[in-house]
Amino acid sequence: MLTGGPLKKALLTVVDGDPAIMKLVFTYNPAEITTSKSASWNRPQARGASSANRPEFAGPGPQNVQMEITFDAWDTPDADVTASVKTLFSWTTPTPNSIKRRLPRPPMLGFEWGSNTIFADYRCFLKTVQARYTLFRPDGTPIRATCQITLEEIPEEPKGQNPTSGSRESRRSLVLDGADSLAGVAYREYGDAALWRGIAAFNEIDDPLRVAAGTRILVPSLGEAKRLANGEG
Repeated sequence: MLTGGPLKKALLTVVDGDPAIMKLVFTYNPAEITTSKSASWNRPQARGASSANRPEFAGPGPQNVQMEITFDAWDTPDADVTASVKTLFSWTTPTPNSIKRRLPRPPMLGFEWGSNTIFADYRCFLKTVQARYTLFRPDGTPIRATCQITLEEIPEEPKGQNPTSGSRESRRSLVLDGADSLAGVAYREYGDAALWRGIAAFNEIDDPLRVAAGTRILVPSLGEAKRLANGEG
C-alpha cells in the first residue's frame, strides 16, 4: 500500500511563448502515460544489386507522449470545464508574439507532476487534443470532460557551426524521406520555412515540389540560405 502526503496535481505549464493562459492544472491526474519514439532510416537503391543495401540513419524522430486527463467541476457551483478545454485547443495554435515575428510557433510546454521526474526535462508542443464531455448540469453546462492529448517533443539541438571552407563538400548533408519537404527542412534547420528557397538554390533544385524521397541534399549555413533565398547568390 502506498502512503505519503497530499496528492500532487499534475499540470502543463508554458515555458516559452505568450498565450493567454500559462498554466493548466488537471482535476484528475493521468491514470496512464504512454510514450514512444522512432527513428528514420533510408535504404539507398542500387540497380542490379544481388541484395538490399544497408540502411542509412536519417535522424531520430520526436518523442511523443499520450495521456488521458479529466476536468471535473460537478461539486463547484456555477463552474464548468469549458475554459480548461478551450485552453488546450488554444495551445495548438501559434502564439501572438510568434505571429508578429512571422515565425508562427505553438507555445512550448512542460509537464509537471510532484516529484515525478520521468518528463522533468521534456519540452514539447501540444500536437492533438480530443475532448469528450461526459456530464452536464440541467441547463446544459458541461461540468466534466475527458481529454486525450498528444505531446510532441521539441528537442534541444546544439547550434550548428558554420563551416570554415566555402566548398559545397564541407556542408552537412541529409537524405530526404517520404515525409520531408524543403520547407520542413528549412523550418527544422533554421526556424524559418521560407528559407527553403535558399536550400533549393544551393542544391540547384528547379522544382522543390518534385524532390523524390531518398534524394541527398546539402544544407547551407543560415547566412548562405538567407543570401540565396534573397537572390543574392
